[in-house]
Order: sequence, then C-alpha cells, then structure tokens
Amino acid sequence: MNDDNNNNHEDTQKWILDSDVIDVMVDVPIIDGGGGNKKGSFKTRDDQRRHGVSRPAGMRLGRRQSKAERGFKSLKFLDRSVTGKEVDAWRAIENRFQRYAIDHRLPRDKFGVCIGMGGDSKDFAGELFDTLMRRRRLCLGGGITLEELQGFWEDVTSQDMDFRLQIFFEMCDKNGDGKLSESEVKEVIILSASANKLGNLKSQAGYYASMIMEELDPDHLGYIELSQLETLLREVMVFDQDNSKIMGKKTCSLTRAMIPKRYRTPVSRVISRTVELIHDNWKRIWVIVAWLAINVLLFFWKFNEYKKHKGFKIMGNCLCVAKGGAETTKFNMALILVPVCRSTLTSLRSTFLSRIIPFDDNINFHKVIAIGIVIGTFLHVFMHITCDFPRIIGCPREKFMLLLGPNFNYHQPSYQELARSIAGVSGVFMLIIMGISYVLASHQFRRNVIKLPSPLHHLAGFNAFWYSHHLLIVAYVLFIIHGYYLFLVTQWYLKSTWMYLAIPMSLYASERLLASVNELKHSVDIIKAVIYTGNVLALYLTRPQVFRYKSGMYLFIKCPDISNFEWHPFTITSAPGDDYLSCHIRTLGDWTAELHNRFAKVCEMERAQARKGSLVRMETTAYAGDSYSQLRYPRIVIKGPYGAPAQDYKKYDILFLIGLGIGATPMISIIKDVLNTIKPIDHYSDSIHKHSLDSSRRGPERTYFYWITREQGSFEWFKGVMNDISEYDHDHVIEMHNYLTSVYEEGDVRSALITLVQKLQHARNGVDVLSESRIRTHFARPNWRKVFAELASNHMASRIGVFYCGSATLTQTLRKLCQEFSSSSTTRFHFHKENF
Repeated sequence: MNDDNNNNHEDTQKWILDSDVIDVMVDVPIIDGGGGNKKGSFKTRDDQRRHGVSRPAGMRLGRRQSKAERGFKSLKFLDRSVTGKEVDAWRAIENRFQRYAIDHRLPRDKFGVCIGMGGDSKDFAGELFDTLMRRRRLCLGGGITLEELQGFWEDVTSQDMDFRLQIFFEMCDKNGDGKLSESEVKEVIILSASANKLGNLKSQAGYYASMIMEELDPDHLGYIELSQLETLLREVMVFDQDNSKIMGKKTCSLTRAMIPKRYRTPVSRVISRTVELIHDNWKRIWVIVAWLAINVLLFFWKFNEYKKHKGFKIMGNCLCVAKGGAETTKFNMALILVPVCRSTLTSLRSTFLSRIIPFDDNINFHKVIAIGIVIGTFLHVFMHITCDFPRIIGCPREKFMLLLGPNFNYHQPSYQELARSIAGVSGVFMLIIMGISYVLASHQFRRNVIKLPSPLHHLAGFNAFWYSHHLLIVAYVLFIIHGYYLFLVTQWYLKSTWMYLAIPMSLYASERLLASVNELKHSVDIIKAVIYTGNVLALYLTRPQVFRYKSGMYLFIKCPDISNFEWHPFTITSAPGDDYLSCHIRTLGDWTAELHNRFAKVCEMERAQARKGSLVRMETTAYAGDSYSQLRYPRIVIKGPYGAPAQDYKKYDILFLIGLGIGATPMISIIKDVLNTIKPIDHYSDSIHKHSLDSSRRGPERTYFYWITREQGSFEWFKGVMNDISEYDHDHVIEMHNYLTSVYEEGDVRSALITLVQKLQHARNGVDVLSESRIRTHFARPNWRKVFAELASNHMASRIGVFYCGSATLTQTLRKLCQEFSSSSTTRFHFHKENF
C-alpha cells in the first residue's frame, strides 16, 4: 500500500462488464510443424483474382472450414471487431483522413493513426501499409487517396478469416516467395514487441526467431513455408478457443441452474436484492444511523435547552440553531479523532467488536464526520453573524441590560467588539485553519490532480495535506479556548467543550507518544535494497523481536535524512513467518522520489548490478551488525503494524485477490503466508516464527490471485514468489493469473507471433517469455464477468473473500459484480477495498 498510490494510477481507462465465455488458461501441446498432414490453406485462385492478389505458384491453395477456420475468427488488425456499425467507423476514419491528409493523400506515417491502430503501433502499421500497397500494386510514394484508404479498410476488416490471415503472412513474407527466413521472422517479432511495449522480448527477438525456425524447420533448410506457420498458429489458437467455449458453456449452464427461486420474478428479485444489500452493508448502515441519531438528539437537546435561556427572548430560534450546531460540532470534533487512532483500531480488530463495527471503513467514516463538522460549523457561524449579533446590537438597551447585562458586564457590545472578543478571534482563526486543512485534504489537492502554477504548486500534494493536518493541533487549542470564553454561560461545569475532547484527545496523544517510544524498540537495519524497473524500491529490513503482524497489514516509514516529521504508509510484503520485513515502494511523489534517489546512489556507488534475463536491477546488500555497512544507507525508522482489510483473509473459504500494479503488495504478503503453509516446516531456519507458521496453517481452501500491470518490468518485483508457487504448490492451492495490459489481446494480429512464441517457450522449458517465470502471462485485461462466473460455478455455497488494491477505476465494477453474483447464485462474494 503505497502512500501516494499508489498510486499507482494503473490502467485508468474504463472497465467494461463483458458477457463473454470463460477464458481458461491451458498449456498447448506443440505440434510437429515440419510437414505432416495438416497443411495451412489460403483463398482460392478465383478469390485472389477477385481481390487483385497473386501468390507464388508453389503455394498450396484450398478452402477448409471447421474449427481450424473458427480458430482465426478473432484474428484482427484493429482493436475493434466488426460489429455491424462499419458506417460509423468509416465516418470517423474519413474525418481523420481530412485532418492528416496532405494534398488529398494520406502519408504512410499517418496510416496507423487514421485507421485506429494507435500511436504505439506506428512501425507495425507502416509494414501493414506497405503490404497492402504491394497487394494492390500501388506506388509506394506520395501516400494514398481516400478511395484507396477505403480499400485498405475493407481488406483489414474483411470477415473472411483466411483473407485476413493471408495479409498477415504477406507482412512476414516481404519478398513474396512463399518462404519465411529467420531474419523475416525476427523482424516481425521486433515489430510486434515494439507495438506491445515489450522491450525485453524485443532484445531477444533473434533467440525467439531461431526457436520458431527450429520448431518448424527440422531439416535445417533455412526457411519455413507459410503453410507450416499457419498450421502452428491455427493449432495454438484453436486449442485455447475450444477449451474456452467448453468451459464457457458449462459455466453459463451452471450459473443459470443455481439461480434461487426468490430471484426469478422481478418483484421478488428487487426485494431479495434489497435484503442482500442490507445484509452486505448492515455494519455501515447501523454505524451511520447511530451517528446521525446522536447528532440529531444533541442538536434538539441543545435547541430546547436554549429555548429556556434568557437570550432566547432577544435572539429567538437563531440562538437555538447556533447552539445546536455548536453541540454537534463538539461531538464530531471529539469523534473524528477515533478513526485515526490506528493502534487502538488494530487491537480492536481482534475482538468481538469486529463483528459489528466496520473497521475497514475508518478513513471513510473520518471523512463523513468531517462533513458533519462542516455542517455544524456552518449553522453555528451563519446564525451568529447574520442573526444573533444583529439582534444583540439592535436590542433596546433596557431589555438587553435586564436579560443579558450580567453576561456582558453591563455593556451592550457593537459588532466590531463581538468580532474582536476572545471567542470571536479564536473562532475566526479556527475557521481559517480548518478550512485550509479541509481543502488540502480533498482528493484533488492531496493527489495532485490540481496543477497549480509555481510557486503555489507546493500547496498541492501529500506534503501539503500532511502539514496542514498537523495545524489542526492549533485548531483544537483554539476550539477549547472558544468553548471556554462564552458570553451566555458563566459556570465552568456547564462549558462542555473540554469534556467532549478529554478522552479522544488523550487517546490520540497517547498513541502518538507511544509511537515515539516505539521508534526506539522498532530499531531496524537494512538487509538489502533493490531498485527494480518501473521506479520501484524494495527494502528488506531486520525484524524487531516485538514486531508482530498479520499478512495484509501495513507500517509507517520515516527517513530522518529526508524529513524528521513525515511518515508514509506502505504495505508489508513479507509474510508473518519470515524473519525479515520487506516493503516495495513505487516512486509517485516528492518523498518517495527522494528516497528512491538516495538508495540509487548507494547502489551506483557499489556498482553492484545483477541481471535477470535482460531486466536490469540495481542491488546492494548489507550485513547484520556491520555498522559501516549501515552508514551507507539513509536511516529508516518504522512504526506499526496497523490493521488493514486483507488481514482477515483466513475467515473465508476461498480467496480472490486482485492487485493493480503496485497494488499487488498486500496480496503478495498473503500469497507468501499461504505458501508457508505449503512449504516444509524445516524450510524455515528461524524457530522464533514457528508459532505464527503453525497458526497460519488454517485458512482458505483455494486462492486466486489476479495481478494486472501495464509494464513488463513489473514482473521482476515478485518473480521469486511466482517461482515458489510453481515449485511448492503441487496441489494447486494457489492459482495466479498475470495480465499485461500493454499487450494487445490474444487474437490481435499485433500479438499473434507473441502468442506463438509464448506457448512454444512455455512448452519447451516451462518459462513464460513475458514474466520470465513459470506463471503464464495473459494479454490485455481480464473479463471480470467471466472470472466471477467461473468462481461461482466452481465454488457453490462458498464464502469468497474478494480483496482489491489499486486505483478507484475498478472498484465499482468489482463491487457490482460481487453483489450481482451473490444475489444470483449460492456463492457469496464479500468485497474489500484497501483504503489509504
């Protein structure tokens, strides 16, 4: 859990609820591509003549239906498939043609953008442009006209699968001899890798090209026929699609069969879903209802109290409303401290109170209380300055002296005198501080959404939020002063502001004091620091004896060399059974950038670089007890651990973990903890953690982990965990799915050879070409509806804990699916979102 978060604004595009069939990950048996009876096929000569295309005479031609053809139904050149709205799509292309055309001709470098392939596919689109030009025997210079562009568009969107496949082959076979050399295969792999932002695969294109040649050219002729490549591509894609369809039909039928009777009619469905909604949110509902009830009761209690006051005869209901708002503000100013007493909440999570109080929503409740403070303060201030003060000033002197003379030392004040009083001045300054803190804590300022000009840019960001919130210490002092120097109340025991604040402020202050003391107890040394691609810093720290935690918890880190005051939260990525602490920190703000740079300097100074494949990481290692070694590092101080939603994962039958980018960190700790239950006990040499290891052996029956990232280098962060899953999880307790969103989905022509290379490599040595681990990587994004449908059908009548960490983009989609499948199946999905 990264403080800036985390950032992490991974994949902020809109997530769409698809209704496709289940996509199952399978291993593909590699066929013998060097001959055999299965040959590829192209269009007939009549079809070729009709399209104005000629092929080498030695090429086998023919027409084949059945599943081989169905395997290429998804092979497409563009992101969108043919949907029946070609007119609208072509109209958009015409508009782009008018924008990019020069002298009514579209240049080659604008072809990809014009037809919708995107800027990342510029080189790939250029090769496609050249291929289509050759097919239509057009001159390569000067660009193409709108009519020629329409012909190109019809070619790449043709519903004839063999025709589109033929275009792809001609992209590979540039000289048109019907044979592919190793250099031609390598060039297409490089183009595909560039289009999919796969720098590592691009650098090893030569190796993968030779692997394809070795598979399809066993006689070492130096070339492969296009029919052989077609056969291999068909087998790879057909195998996946057939299994996907079988599982999809099975899942759909099972999902329909297990719909309870109470969801089958519209009325009963509405009633049942309302009941389900209340059942899923009853903790939040009763807490909010109780909070609202207390505020309302306090408001009307104080309202009625001041109806009996002498001042009511002068100020009327305005006084009652102002005092009612003040009473709710006192209550909320005290209550707002409780949700941020992290140590107290962490302790309470382990008690029976966790069954009735939603501790996971502490920050959200903190924000709700802040809204209550704003409303109460507004009522109090507005009524005073617009109604109460004018009525005091305008009241006849005799009446004023009779009713309120003793409260004002028998002096009827002016408006300026009321404003300059202790209560007035303290109230004004308190409003200013609270206003600043409230604004800088908003999402737009805290997350740097608002870009202010220099030098005002320092007013946005986490630092501004952090320091402005600490100004509230002054606001609380002013609040107590404001509540003591009242005009209408003289007895000290009736001035209740300090009574409201005494216990919450003492609790909060004691936590801060205890955290300062624990800085000494939680002294840590740095074991190792690793800088990965993607601006991620991994810190491995010694574990203090008194530091006990559960998977999913987080800690706060301070680097005194950067700032003596700033603490930033990060998820613990080590497991409770490990004898060290680790966390992964992504550079997303000023503080994390400075921390990254300081450790990078140490790594560069030692010049200790280790290579895994071609993904470079800088690594430096210290040794326990080596004071000189520790002096090289920036000093690190920790406090915690603190509770988080993921720590309660053991109470579910099935685990469904979802992480976006660096949001995988809390899930990694859980995966490690589950792995500890699988590994032999003697694998751990440190006996002091055997108790936590034994206690972790009770947990979910099955764990599904979906990690979605947009950078290939991200897989380096947790490659060791992925390899441990493959090595120790023989009973398939953990099912991990990696998704790389920078790669076009399977079936896109830009990823066709990458799919081929991936499956050849995995079948040969069991290593994925993208993650360089034993866990296969999927392309694009998951179809979440298919994933939930499969879980519901495979785990009927089970309680599935869905834990998500990442950007807010996906939150509503996952929550909606949890509610939908909980109400339409016997499986219950419980959604939890990490809050920061």
